[in-house]
Amino acid sequence: MQKPANARGTRDFGPTEMAKRNYVFDIIKTHFQGFGFQTIETPAIENLSTLTGKYGEEGDQLLFKIVNSGDYLSKVSASDIEAGSKSFTSKISEKGLRYDLTVPFARFVAMNRNDLAFPFRRYQIQPVWRADRPQRGRYREFYQCDADIIGSDSLVNEAELIALFQSIFHSLKLRVNLFINSRKILAGIVDSLGESARFVSFAVALDKLDKIGWENVAKELIQNGFTEEKTEAIKDLVLFDGSNEEKIAKLTTFFDTNATGLQGLSEIKEVLSLSETNGFTAENLVFDYKLARGLSYYTGLIYEGKAVDLPFGSIVGGGRYDDLTSSFGLPNMSGVGISFGIERILDVMEELNLFPEIATSASAILFTYFDEEGRKASLGMANELRKAGIPAEVYPDIAKIKKSFEFADKKKIAYVAVIGESELKEGKANVKNMKNGEQNLLSISEMTALLKA
Repeated sequence: MQKPANARGTRDFGPTEMAKRNYVFDIIKTHFQGFGFQTIETPAIENLSTLTGKYGEEGDQLLFKIVNSGDYLSKVSASDIEAGSKSFTSKISEKGLRYDLTVPFARFVAMNRNDLAFPFRRYQIQPVWRADRPQRGRYREFYQCDADIIGSDSLVNEAELIALFQSIFHSLKLRVNLFINSRKILAGIVDSLGESARFVSFAVALDKLDKIGWENVAKELIQNGFTEEKTEAIKDLVLFDGSNEEKIAKLTTFFDTNATGLQGLSEIKEVLSLSETNGFTAENLVFDYKLARGLSYYTGLIYEGKAVDLPFGSIVGGGRYDDLTSSFGLPNMSGVGISFGIERILDVMEELNLFPEIATSASAILFTYFDEEGRKASLGMANELRKAGIPAEVYPDIAKIKKSFEFADKKKIAYVAVIGESELKEGKANVKNMKNGEQNLLSISEMTALLKA
């Protein structure tokens, strides 16, 4: 007999885990709606032509590809196999599981451009899949919670997403710093060094700084053609530790007259200034010009959020993309988005013990009884409570009362209503508070008032 097991990098969630997940989902969704975002959904399966070429070479390698149905091998020749994986894969696979929610969103916008009011605010909460190596905080199947504003290049949108970020984590009582930078600043750095053609290799190497340290990043830069002198100049910048104002001053001097870099700095200053007016403290906003974000579709400001009290990697990411919809036939459609990594947020909150006491049972009350008459009365009372919007369930079997109490305790149901002969005569139920043991004989109206209090 085969031992049951999950596919590597995936997980099951029982009632306790789902109660916590829904607690966080509900808070995020409430704030998304509070900021005027409308919800959409896109299919789990996308054409590979939609997905490939949007995430950089490393991202393309992590796409889960779906083998074509039918006799797909008949299209494959020996020369295809000899040519390598790309040629072979293109013959046997035309579709894949979505890697993120942003690229499918860009496709959706291009396909529905005539039906949307721009700027369009959308939120999306759905699973994504990546063929990554599973480890702490990193899974092959996980949910993303995205909010995007597309059809406007105003920096007010960046400021709004920062306010959204702050409001969500304020409600979750989780301290998170939001690190911000601009791809224009990164482009300005390599441009000032005369290495504009090496921007991609520079950004890819810099994105690994927290994982592999400066020495290894420096080696990678030199391997990609940067001289030791220019690598030292990059080191002087990215390892500088100062306030937001001090970093802006240092870069202003470095850029001198470089238009791209100065434009990026101007945008950073404006967004920081706007964010000081949103009612939240700006102390957790950190200008960090070594932040690169590996996804190749970002063109402007980029974000990354990290928990203050637990080293756990990024739990929020996002940024500005100016040209993503053009690959789907819709040019000049600038957008900006932010994505909340729900799995890592949950893991951090669990480790920091930040969850309040959450009811894991859907039912507020359990009805139990001694005989057939009690069962009929229980079914009627339970339905009366449900009509009043109170979730209730009926224990299905005539059994010892102790058994139904143990059942309620295991499910963490707050109240148990017992209907015996005397309760039937009065048309009431003996309701026990499972937490403090207090018992009262209550009518339906009294039960409703108690459970709605």
